[in-house]
Amino acid sequence: MTEEIIIAGFGGQGVLSMGKILAYSGMMKNMEVSWMPSYGPEMRGGTANVTVIVSEERINSPVLKMYDTAIILNQQSMDKFEKSVKPGGVLIYDNNGITHPPTRKDITIYLIEANKVAIKMSNTKVFNMVVLGAFLQVKPIVNIEDVDKGLKKSLPERHHHLIALNEEAIRNGMAAVQLVQEAA
Repeated sequence: MTEEIIIAGFGGQGVLSMGKILAYSGMMKNMEVSWMPSYGPEMRGGTANVTVIVSEERINSPVLKMYDTAIILNQQSMDKFEKSVKPGGVLIYDNNGITHPPTRKDITIYLIEANKVAIKMSNTKVFNMVVLGAFLQVKPIVNIEDVDKGLKKSLPERHHHLIALNEEAIRNGMAAVQLVQEAA
């Protein structure tokens, strides 16, 4: 099993940390992982993306042009990465700020209204964990116990009191993801 993922959105949405937690979670499962961030010089508010590969086999290169899964959190990223999903692959997106939803028919598309879920939780900082939960519902490449270990590894110890809140956000994201279209 190898899963090649691009997570893309605005800086400040937790794109890079979501990828980092996913990579650490794969490591906790003794898998091979790659985490390769990319962001503009403006950081918060600019575009950011991260490529994550989680595999049971050796990873030859972290550089990818096509992905099994794209997690898209803004229109600029949709415009750039929708065409980079492999035929038969998966695209997960949050519709907040998306003016032109995905149009491809050869991929499976899911919607996660992560912003709404995070607002219902009274904490918009868990937005990225809601999105991660949606991904894990669609592609359970790691389990919640591995994510818990990944959170402990990636979060500074002073933030470990937030792990339970992050786990709740992941579970809420798992429950809220909606299938929009199956690949044709």
